[in-house]
Parts: sequence; structure tokens; C-alpha cells
Amino acid sequence: MSQCMTANGQTATQAGVKNPSVLGGAMIIAGTTIGAGMFSLPSVSAGMWFFYSLFVLFGTWLCMCHSGLMILEANLNYPAGTSFDNIAKDCLARPVRLLNSLSVAFVLYILTYAYISGGGSIVAHTVKAAVGIDVPMKLGGFLFALVLAFVVWLSTRAVDRISTIMLGGMILTFFSSVSGLMFNVQPAVLFDTGDTSAPYSPFILATLPYFLTSFGYHGNVPGLVKYYNKDPKAVAKTIIYGSFLGLILYVCWQLSVLGNIPREEFLDIVAKGGNMGILVGALSKVTGSTNLDYLLQVFSHLAVATSFLGVTLGLFDCIADTLGFDDSRLGRTKTAIVTFVPPAIGGLFYPDGFIMAIGFAGLAATVFAVIVPAMMALATRRKFGNTTYRAPGGNVMLYVTIAYGITVAICHVLTMFDMLPVYGK
Repeated sequence: MSQCMTANGQTATQAGVKNPSVLGGAMIIAGTTIGAGMFSLPSVSAGMWFFYSLFVLFGTWLCMCHSGLMILEANLNYPAGTSFDNIAKDCLARPVRLLNSLSVAFVLYILTYAYISGGGSIVAHTVKAAVGIDVPMKLGGFLFALVLAFVVWLSTRAVDRISTIMLGGMILTFFSSVSGLMFNVQPAVLFDTGDTSAPYSPFILATLPYFLTSFGYHGNVPGLVKYYNKDPKAVAKTIIYGSFLGLILYVCWQLSVLGNIPREEFLDIVAKGGNMGILVGALSKVTGSTNLDYLLQVFSHLAVATSFLGVTLGLFDCIADTLGFDDSRLGRTKTAIVTFVPPAIGGLFYPDGFIMAIGFAGLAATVFAVIVPAMMALATRRKFGNTTYRAPGGNVMLYVTIAYGITVAICHVLTMFDMLPVYGK
């Protein structure tokens, strides 16, 4: 059933409510999906290389798209505007709800740290390339976090305006830099013809958490349900189209990077931590183009800045609500201290943990972005019976999604204990 019911029992169409364009919602999903996390993909893909990475990208997109549709299904059984957390409180057991809340907080904190690390790396690379001065990554990360934390402290409106400008610049520099890289793709590099006996498949499992993190948009679904007046058809289209656009752009990114940097050169990139500045530096060295280097630097700055603002604003609001801090200058200062000080300390003591942090984010995200959505859909089917919308695949797809989430979590734990092969380690 594609039409939804308003509060008085009318459908949105009958009530004369005109829904916003699906394109706008799809852009929200795509904009949330695409960010600084994409810089981890080439480094973690080096072992399995290009064609296996396409297989993992598609499989991840399929599961993460379905889990978003499962949140949509569950959300439609509640009033418009009901939060993800409140749905979980109503239909899931207390231990699962607690685990869900903890996983959300952990992901927000660990991603804040990841973006401080990535920001410090790219700042250090840019200063080195521009004026030849070696800036410690610790200092670069601290300055990066300080400036953007001030924007978050100012207001949500400030974040909104600056993020919009940055997102426009990020889109322009992304297409400019990727198109430049694609013109430089070397078939021998892309197909890795130098070593026909090289193993690829053993490295697949260790990459799963990183790819999962790169398809995170699930917190936007309840807001879109409200935005589209509980029209399941419209919201489903935004999820499918927006996440698929992310998939296409990731494929272009993988093609651009893995077609320019030979596989053996990733051994050094991985050994150095695989941070954003290291990857951008390697691309600049291979292409030898000053203009392309400049575009990549601008794109990487904007990507990590927009990701940082989006994640930390969510964390900032969550902390303010949880701890009861008001919106005064003093209240926002207290919230800012709790929000930014812990990940900033992590950035000072361990400045090169971008790749590691993305992996841990993927581990925690298996809970609230994969397992919990499937459990919520299953619970609401049992509780409410026939609903206005059901995610495709029936109950089988729910259990497949849960199994996928558990598999990703197990793979990350096994990798932590060196029980899965990782390229370059």
C-alpha cells in the first residue's frame, strides 16, 4: 500500500498533502552516506583488489539498503516523528535497547575521533605540500577539531549553513578529482597483471566492517518518514535511490584509486596507517599533476569537515539531551566539553588511528544499523500484524540481515586477534 494514513484516517493524497520531491530525500541519504569514510576503502581493499571490492560493495549496499527499509517498516507503525530509540523501547527487550543505545554513542564518539585523526593527517599533508613545513599530526588534528567544534558550539544553524556550502564544494571537487583520476587509470594497475599468482579472496572478510561503515544513513529514516507524511513508497525510493547513488560513487572512487596506485605500493600505505593524507600523497605522487593534487586536497578537507560536523552535531544533541544541559552559552560549553574532549585526547595520544577507528565503528554499527532494524521489523510484524508496508524479502531477508550483521561483527573480532589475514600485516 503506497498511500499512508494521516491522523484523522485520511491518506496524504486524500488530505491534499503534496509530498516533497523524492530527489531531495535521496540526496539526504546520499549526502549522509558519502563522506570521509570513503578514504578508508582503497587501503582496506588492497588485499582483495578491485573486482572483489565491487562484489563486497554490492553485497554491503544490498544488506544496508534492506536494513534501512526495515527501519521504515517499523517506523510506519508509530506516529510520524517517533525516533529510532523510542521504537526500539516499545518493541524490543531492555537488554537489546541498552545495547542499541550504547552502540550509537560508541559509533558517534569513535567517528569523531576518526575524523580528528583524518583531519590532522590531511592538514599535515597540505601544509607540507604548500610551504614545506612538517606539521605534527597531533597539532593538525587539534587545530582541525578546535575550529569545527567552535562551529558546533555556536548553533545548529551555523552547522547547517557551513555544511551546505561545504557539501557543494565537496561535490564539485569530487567529480573534478575523480574524473581526472579516471583519465589516468592504468589497465595493468587496475587488473594487477604484475603478479598473476597473488591471492585476493583470503582478504575479503577483514574488510567487511569498513564497507559497512561507508553505508551509514539509518539515523535519517525516521526524519524522512515524517518529512514525507508517512508515505512508504516515497521514503522507500529515497532510501533505494540515495544509497544506490552512494554505491555508484564508491565504485568510481575505487576505480580511480586502485587504477592509479599499484597494489604493492599499498604495503607502505597500510604500514603507515593508511590515513587520508598518506593516501592523497600517494595519489599525487603517482599522477604527478599539481592541479589534481590541489583538487584532492580540497576534496579531502571538505569531506572530513562535513562528516565531522554531521557526526558531532548528532553527538552534541544526544549528550545535551541525556545530561540535561540547556541551550545557554554555559550549557552548550558543558556539552561541548563532554562531546569533544574525549576524542580530542585520543587524537593527541594516538593521532594515526583513522583506519582502525573506522573498523571499530563498523563493529558497533552492526548493532543499530543492521541487527536492531531487522529485529524491530520482526517484532512489529508480530505486534501489529498486517502493516502499510513491508520490506522486501519476507522474514527470510530479516534473518539473512541479522546473520550478515553477526558475521561482520565476528570478522572484526577475529581480525583484532590476528585470526584473519590483513594485507600488509
